[in-house]
Amino acid sequence: MSASVTGDLGALLQLSSPALPVGAYSYSQGLEAAIEHGLVRDAATAQVWIGDALRLVLGRYEAPVWWRLRSAWDANDPARFARWNEAFLATRETRESRAETLQMGYSLQQLLKSLDDEGAAEMPELSYPAAHARASALWRIAPTAALYGYLYGWAENQVMAALKAVPLGQVAGQKLLIALRPVVGEVVQAAMHRSDDELSTQAPMLGILGSRHETQYSRLFRS
Repeated sequence: MSASVTGDLGALLQLSSPALPVGAYSYSQGLEAAIEHGLVRDAATAQVWIGDALRLVLGRYEAPVWWRLRSAWDANDPARFARWNEAFLATRETRESRAETLQMGYSLQQLLKSLDDEGAAEMPELSYPAAHARASALWRIAPTAALYGYLYGWAENQVMAALKAVPLGQVAGQKLLIALRPVVGEVVQAAMHRSDDELSTQAPMLGILGSRHETQYSRLFRS
């Protein structure tokens, strides 16, 4: 992938890095509850769970909403940007999932402010997809590459959660990431062309597991 395709390659790598101080490592987004209830038991079931979440959850709503947020920012359309940010927040089914996206969005905003990025004035209740889309524009990262980085970063955090909670070994984790790379690419391409009528947040099992996680007796992660 050339610099002309990605925009600023260094910025893409920085924004996609697990070292980005937004707290993503502290969330499992329902994966820990799936492990608790025996749905994820080993590397094979972890791959199915994470791959399905990419295609059926992020791919059907979060990724195309990210694309709309970035497009609205690039078009200097704050009303449309705010509308999609509010729509994303309204779809968070559990207290923990809403708190997660707001905390990560706030943390990314604070980072940009600390770095004195032009245009990084604080916005109230900014979801993480909105904050990430805005950061990618401010750092002049090409939209397609930025969305790939967003989704790959999500997958990497899921794999890291599986390494701790299943648990899995480091080699198994790298094999998972290799298997998930083409899935990320598929989701990016689909997100760019998905119409508003095709957006869906229907994932009842994830919602149930997210709710159960809120009262789970023993846990490592915050969602």
